[in-house]
Amino acid sequence: MGKYFLLIGICLILVGTILGDEGDDIVNKDIEEEKDSADVSDISYESPYADPARFYFAEHFDDKDRFESRWIKSQAKKDDIADEIAKYDGEWEVELPQRQLLPNDLGLVLKSKAKHAAIASRLNRPFVFSDKPLVVQYEVNLQNGQECGGSYIKLLSSGKDTTDLKQFHDKTPYTIMFGPDKCSTAIQMHFIFRHVNPINGTITEKHCRNAKYRLDDPFKDKQPHLYQLVIRPDNTYLIRFDHKIINEGSLFTEFNPPVNPPKEIDDPNDVKPENWDEREKIPDPDAKKPDDWNEDEPPQIPDPNASKPEGWLDDIEEMIPDPNAEKPADWDEGMDGDWEAPLITNPVCEKAVGCGLWKAPMISNPNYKGKWRAPLIDNPNYQGKWAPRKIPNPDFFEDNNPFKMTTIGAVGIELWSMSSDILFDNIIITDDEDIAREWATQTYDLKRKLIDREANTLWDRAMKYMGYKPGYWFAYFVYCSIPVIAYVWYLYSRRDSKENSPEARTKKSDEHVPDSEEKEEVSHKKSNLNSPVTESKAQMENLEATDDAENDNYEDEEEEDEDEEVDEDDTIIEGKEADEEIQPEPVEPETGVKKRKPRRE
Repeated sequence: MGKYFLLIGICLILVGTILGDEGDDIVNKDIEEEKDSADVSDISYESPYADPARFYFAEHFDDKDRFESRWIKSQAKKDDIADEIAKYDGEWEVELPQRQLLPNDLGLVLKSKAKHAAIASRLNRPFVFSDKPLVVQYEVNLQNGQECGGSYIKLLSSGKDTTDLKQFHDKTPYTIMFGPDKCSTAIQMHFIFRHVNPINGTITEKHCRNAKYRLDDPFKDKQPHLYQLVIRPDNTYLIRFDHKIINEGSLFTEFNPPVNPPKEIDDPNDVKPENWDEREKIPDPDAKKPDDWNEDEPPQIPDPNASKPEGWLDDIEEMIPDPNAEKPADWDEGMDGDWEAPLITNPVCEKAVGCGLWKAPMISNPNYKGKWRAPLIDNPNYQGKWAPRKIPNPDFFEDNNPFKMTTIGAVGIELWSMSSDILFDNIIITDDEDIAREWATQTYDLKRKLIDREANTLWDRAMKYMGYKPGYWFAYFVYCSIPVIAYVWYLYSRRDSKENSPEARTKKSDEHVPDSEEKEEVSHKKSNLNSPVTESKAQMENLEATDDAENDNYEDEEEEDEDEEVDEDDTIIEGKEADEEIQPEPVEPETGVKKRKPRRE
């Protein structure tokens, strides 16, 4: 039994060590879940206050009158497509979400689909890139999901081109474009900034590399999600999705094309010489084809050792015309040609080894060598891979602070989507991450708690505890199964030991197994105790007790007699069961012993 408990202990220690940290996380998550449940038991929502001194821009869309005076719908047209689809005629409305979570929490909704839509609003004051970070944050809820389209925003550059927001269109200058985009299976989290060449003033779009974390859920779960972009004065950036960092890096290294061009470039006028030899290997010019090399040998030949099986019917065709076939009534020989019955398998061949012309099976030709080629050797004239020479880049510059981008003057949403009812909410621009986090606490986090509480089933909680990694379920299943498996093993081994015991074998085979010496000794003692001599002494004592009690009450005498009778019967029966083989000679009772009175009926 000790080895089983040792095995259980070792397994529990190993699994417990592996899962110890996970167990701590589960306990901590349990505490957090209970705390969250208590927090959302009585949620009340009020539109957050945006202090103009702390926000460059803040919009919760809960005030329709303020929205009408602040936001401007585009009336522009695109200049590179047909007139019937060039106009920005997408419909915008401020309304409650389809799945209302917070009371009176409105959002900006793109109602139309397959139309160009654009809308913009000015900042409280322009954001100038100096010594404070830029923090952009907003919510999006794709209420009908999305298969093709974007839900990004643009931070429009200050200047004459953004003076009239009614003319906002796809080519309006912007400083940053940020947000999710999808078409079919291509999913992107855009972060594009327009960089100004400090030498000639040309503008180039710098595209951030894609995040390793693939954003699939926002396009199908129909729930609000929070997007945040932070650009710091040290030329680093980070992107958060639902408070989780999904991308971060440097403005110098994580963009294509890079901010700073190379110092040298290939000379566009340099041409590879005609005699330049780039071959590393060449055929050996001194090699000769061997005399016995026959290039005409086929790769396969008939097996010369094969012979035709006996019973092969050479003169019988394998396929014959169907004798039951008839020419169709509408067959026109002038147009369709001579009619011929379709071929069927010859029934004679079905019972024979084979029919028709016999051919030996094909085998590999041992003399086949293929076309001869000279072996390759190192090229003595090899000059390496040719590349044009490098020259100084005439457009080279070095921008040591790409963070200082063009000043931002407005926020715009310019989309074309195949999905309708895209809801935007809680758009803010600030220079403090703590302020953005506080705003999210008053808005997005409340929605998230309500959604989590509604979906707080046992399965959802378990999956959340497992970090949505079902592989951990198997580990916990093994962990809980070890004691059960060990106990079943122990019972099974006991059953085997009982089946292999002498008593079990006796029951199965009916063979006689002699009693041990201890059993014989115990049986002998029981037989002596229950012998007739013992019985006689007991009867004499009972008779004397009966004579002394003759003057007692009749009912007492009757009860004593009954007790004595039961004792005698039990003694006799017990003596017989103890050992029927031992039968000692009966002993005559002593003379002069009083006889017991006959029992009254």
